[in-house]
Amino acid sequence: MNILAFQGSPRLGGNTDLLLDSFLNGAKEAQARVEKINLYRVQIGPCIECGECDETGECVIPDDMKEIYPKIDAADVIVVASPIFFYNITSRTQALVERSQARWICKYVLKKEPPYGREKHGIFLSLGATKGKKLFEGPQRVIRYFFDAVYARYEGGLFYRGIEKKGAIKEHPSALEEAYKLGKVVGQGAAPEAWPLVRDPSP
Repeated sequence: MNILAFQGSPRLGGNTDLLLDSFLNGAKEAQARVEKINLYRVQIGPCIECGECDETGECVIPDDMKEIYPKIDAADVIVVASPIFFYNITSRTQALVERSQARWICKYVLKKEPPYGREKHGIFLSLGATKGKKLFEGPQRVIRYFFDAVYARYEGGLFYRGIEKKGAIKEHPSALEEAYKLGKVVGQGAAPEAWPLVRDPSP
């Protein structure tokens, strides 16, 4: 099992980082191969709609996405972790999403088969300070279509409201343990139907 995780929070060691690390610790316990990419430690610019990928499916922007595309292609499971800023994912996470346009071209315009001949699976880990009923509605839709563009089926995720101060996730009665258990089950190669995650985060 090859798991690629994107950490989309600018606050290192913060709540999103801790939640993702708990998931990855569970996956590593199950002997899965994991790689974590901090989106604030790499250079990924937004899509500039130049149209250069329309013919080849390859993005021409010279930044770190050149190395990340092959990692996305090779992953069995992709995890995106982002806090909610103004009812949306963070700007660096959004840049990652936008740059999936090249893979969308491969899939829907050039009609290319999935890399390595298999479908991937996508998981979204997210938290926010407010407790709004629709807090995760928009971000989840964005992430769902990111996964679709990179040949991954969105399976669901873990979502937590009312988490704001750095380290507050540690005070949540179950969040870190839930993330660990999810990572372990995923890492063991269980069927997605058995993954202990939330498919609809609306209360």
